[in-house]
Amino acid sequence: MASIKEFISSITKGNTEQPPRVCKHCNTEIPYTEYLANQGVCPSCGTYFRLRAVERLDITVDKGSFQEIDKKLRSKDPIGFPDYAEKLEKAEKLSGLTEGVVCGTAKISGFDCAVFVMDSAFMMGSMGTVVGEKITRLFEKATALNLPVIGFITSGGARMQEGIFSLMQMAKISGAVQRHSAAGNLYIPVLTDPTTGGITASFAMQGDIIIAEPKALIGFAGQRVIEQTTGQKLPAGFQRAEFQLKHGFVDMIEERPRMAYTLAKLLALHAGKKTK
Repeated sequence: MASIKEFISSITKGNTEQPPRVCKHCNTEIPYTEYLANQGVCPSCGTYFRLRAVERLDITVDKGSFQEIDKKLRSKDPIGFPDYAEKLEKAEKLSGLTEGVVCGTAKISGFDCAVFVMDSAFMMGSMGTVVGEKITRLFEKATALNLPVIGFITSGGARMQEGIFSLMQMAKISGAVQRHSAAGNLYIPVLTDPTTGGITASFAMQGDIIIAEPKALIGFAGQRVIEQTTGQKLPAGFQRAEFQLKHGFVDMIEERPRMAYTLAKLLALHAGKKTK
């Protein structure tokens, strides 16, 4: 995949100067270079921004090690949903991606692994047939090569514009995850804000070690829907990473600046294959 500078240039028609990022919580204006240096964490209040896939890869994998696969796969319109083709075209132009997930092989501190990174800039990282196919193919490749899989997950859930075809991806990816696990391989999902819907109900929660970023929203149905259904007021912090850790749904919470270090340690503990 292209470097951050090359990626920005590709979606801004050659303009690599990015506007400052503004924190939604404290309104601090952060120059883009400082934003990158701080790994998308507000220096004033510690709020986590939602990273683009290229930004996530830049701070996680070894420089120059990422080799993207299935980049050219693009979604169709399987059920003729109104305006879906136009939405896909718009999402591609705005995000600079062909779909809501980037997949490939890489190294983290020298340890070989397969990596997928979901990107909320493409239709909120929703899971359609191509997202499902790309992640499934990645697990199949990792199984064949005996590679651990690291998945950075953010999603609004299954993509309603593809109907039952999007829901089928839950079972398809889950099957690939199971075969990967049965072959003795490691899978670590990293849940970021937000991780919701059918993704949470399938491969996001099938990892051997489930990591979450601080305060990430993690759940199936939304809080308002649950309250209306049950008629009960939910506790403060419900569905946030800290609540999920307390109730056993995730194994650990790790801060973003330490994520690559922690992943490398886990890969080493699980006998990851280290190469030069």
